[in-house]
Amino acid sequence: MTTTTLATLVPLLPFLGAAAGLLLGRRSPGLVRPLAVLPTLTALVLAVLVAARQGGGRAVDAATELTPTGSVPIELALHIDGFAALVAVLVGVVASCVQIYSTGYLREDPRYPSYAALVSLFTSAMLLVVYSGDLMVLLVGWEIMGICSYFLVGHYWETPEARAASLKAFLVTKLGDVPFLIGLFALAVDAGSFRITAILAAVGDGGLDHPTLIALLLLAGVAGKSAQFPLHTWLPDAMAGPTPVSALIHAATMVAAGVYFVARLLPVFAASGAALVVLAVMAAVTMAGSALAALAQDDIKRVLAYSTIGQLGYMTGALAVGDRGAAVFHLLSHGAFKALLFLAAGVVIHAAGTNSLAAMSRMRGLRDRIPDAYWTMTVALLALAAIPPFSGFFSKEAVLGAAEHTATGHAESVPTAAGWIVLVAGLLTALLTAAYATRLWLLAFHGRGAEAPDHGKQPVAMTAVLWVLAVPSLAFGLTVGVLPDWFDGHSLTPTLTTSVLGTGLALAGGLVTYGAWRHTTALAARVPMGAVAVSPGGDGGQVESQAIASHAPAYGNVASAHDPADPGRLLLGPLHRHAAGGFRLDAVYTALFVRPVQAAARLVRFLDREVVETYVRGAGTAPRWLGAAVRRAQTGNVQTYLSALLAGTVVLAVAAVLVATAGA
Repeated sequence: MTTTTLATLVPLLPFLGAAAGLLLGRRSPGLVRPLAVLPTLTALVLAVLVAARQGGGRAVDAATELTPTGSVPIELALHIDGFAALVAVLVGVVASCVQIYSTGYLREDPRYPSYAALVSLFTSAMLLVVYSGDLMVLLVGWEIMGICSYFLVGHYWETPEARAASLKAFLVTKLGDVPFLIGLFALAVDAGSFRITAILAAVGDGGLDHPTLIALLLLAGVAGKSAQFPLHTWLPDAMAGPTPVSALIHAATMVAAGVYFVARLLPVFAASGAALVVLAVMAAVTMAGSALAALAQDDIKRVLAYSTIGQLGYMTGALAVGDRGAAVFHLLSHGAFKALLFLAAGVVIHAAGTNSLAAMSRMRGLRDRIPDAYWTMTVALLALAAIPPFSGFFSKEAVLGAAEHTATGHAESVPTAAGWIVLVAGLLTALLTAAYATRLWLLAFHGRGAEAPDHGKQPVAMTAVLWVLAVPSLAFGLTVGVLPDWFDGHSLTPTLTTSVLGTGLALAGGLVTYGAWRHTTALAARVPMGAVAVSPGGDGGQVESQAIASHAPAYGNVASAHDPADPGRLLLGPLHRHAAGGFRLDAVYTALFVRPVQAAARLVRFLDREVVETYVRGAGTAPRWLGAAVRRAQTGNVQTYLSALLAGTVVLAVAAVLVATAGA
């Protein structure tokens, strides 16, 4: 098979698996798991073959016109360079791990067939985005992911939190997609094509007439899809969905799509220095704000959600300083250890059996009961904290090194202000990331909450996947010398200055958090904690579903639990309350947008009911009254009819005489 044929099959196979799963899932339950796992695994194998053939060399391009559209044609095009080849492998690895993990995690879930089919469709849509060489075809995959996220986040639709979270995720991302779509059309009009290669050629020739406007419109869609400030608030609430879905969304699909889009079209954004500064500010606020919020969360999945937002901020920061190689390097590294963190969190949820779903303040004795999750999550947290030699150290240092390179004035056509903004925010976030990673590890595995019932050994499908993902989380950084050949050729080797600063700050953040935990634990030992009720459960999916259903008011209340041994409260002080609530951005948006829209809707309803309907009712009342009058005249009495006819004749005769007299 040619490389083009193999690349076509990569997104097609999960799509066919999704279609077959939806059609045959309920009729043939025995086929559900094979249809979920095998197409995705096969797509992974084919993606690896495509990457091996592409080899980081010349991009593979192929196109066929879908339909004549006038001056700007839409083509079914493939554009596979080193970025696309490696990102597709990441998507295949994470999606395969999620599908295998889900066979154990949701084994008793009655809606597993539709869940598995939607995960396959989600995977297919992301692979379409990765391989697509035409922006309109890319937009199809972009929007399909939005629909899939709506259904998957709302998987436990019986609970109001899941329904609200799915609707919020859909609406917030659509809010960004409107200007995104306008930007795509404006870009195509300026470049004369939707083909990515043609657009990049037009940018190189200076063919864009409105680069700043186009870049800012596109950034709105990227901010929504990749959960960047100010459109990031949907992602923490999306934790109401099953944990494997969270792993898929946070590691390889949906949020990665926005970063990948900017990386692929970076010359468009680099054509405007103002757009790069805006991107840098957005990345800086996202990084620092999300790290502070993560340090105050009690729910383990919300900690990881804010962590994802912050790590995506690193990626967009690398793009803001013009280094897409560093951005995609961190995207690949982050995909491995973040998928591991969420899937390990699913094991923790199962073992903890807490009523508040995953409250770390209520966990106790998990280290010995789930050693697989303990050790693999430790590896992933070290990678997240960027401790050498774990993968996160190399990829994060590539971002900081690129920012330093720009800040010192060595980057062409990139404002030095963007470099300084990203560098300062990145170093501060390195400190905070290590702090909340250490806090999560201490509270989850060394906490003093109530002892949960032992649900037995975890399914092999769940624990095996953890060890598979632990390998790249530990060793992916070793590819730092090879990846430049797949990207733009820029060195990704850590620089001395940022390595020392970043690692030193990370170690300081971890040590300070550990010291605060020891201090608060000693104080808390004098205050015995009350017993915490726990719910018995079977598999992880059932425990999670029952936990949300039975304690829905507590879910999502990030400050619901008060653990006196929580070092986050000591470290953040008075800022803790605000950080725990995400700095009340949802309340701000409610005041600025939701309430005015609701007030406008009430006004429209009043005008429609009291004004428009009044005129409509009046228009109907007049003919009704006239009809009633005419109906009364229809008595059926012949003498009455003759009398009326005679009277009318007399009236007409008199009128005629008067007219004739007046004329004379």
